[in-house]
Amino acid sequence: MPGPSGVFVWYELMTTDAAAATAFYRAVLGWHARSAGQPGTDYTLLLADEAPVAGAMTMPPGGSCAGGTRPTWIGDVAVEDVDAMAARVAKAGGAILRQPEDIPGIGRFAVAADPEGTAFILFHGTEAMPPPPFAMDRPGHPAWHELVATDAEATFAFYSRLFGWTKAEAHDMGPMGVYQLFAANGVTIGGMMTRPPGMPAFPWTFYFRVESVEAAAERVKAQGGSVLNGPHEVPGGQWILQAHDPQGAAFALISAGR
Repeated sequence: MPGPSGVFVWYELMTTDAAAATAFYRAVLGWHARSAGQPGTDYTLLLADEAPVAGAMTMPPGGSCAGGTRPTWIGDVAVEDVDAMAARVAKAGGAILRQPEDIPGIGRFAVAADPEGTAFILFHGTEAMPPPPFAMDRPGHPAWHELVATDAEATFAFYSRLFGWTKAEAHDMGPMGVYQLFAANGVTIGGMMTRPPGMPAFPWTFYFRVESVEAAAERVKAQGGSVLNGPHEVPGGQWILQAHDPQGAAFALISAGR
């Protein structure tokens, strides 16, 4: 497929009210929205700098394609062969929640889960649908990928075997444990850590860049969302916050300054 494999190339919001969620993210992140134009599917494309970066759809009755019943963000990882990678996921101790299938004119996908049950999507696009031109340093674009696991070392090993991810810097967070950065194709794209006692389980958390997390926090609250943590500074001088949108999906924001 066009572009590198083993990296996140798309982000999907499965929610109880796609129209309301789209309005929220447009106000918070400045995204634009338009219909994907797929027959029989009410799927909304979300755009930053006129480039599609994510999509939103209302969950089917009984839950989402990610296997859960709560609104959630789920990330697509590019692979060369969806069917072969799905088999590798199962062999490595993960699970396939939705078997490989085609999206006409777009590509092929499968919904998978790691050994702890955290969902992600395997995706291979057609030649006519290259990955969007993400720019991690530009507002509205995805900038970081974070996973808090029961056993971060074993979970990292799972993803590393599948996608070739490598360890980057490690930050000692004291009582919180070690925050291990990881890289895909030589570029640091996220971090993992073992979940401290008492912390609830989270899906993959995706950070979207804004000019100011402090200003964005006020937009989150004004639009009916809730700030869970932050804003606060993290190693490297970035500022972050974690939040829930009005439907309950977790997401995060990051900026170069407060």
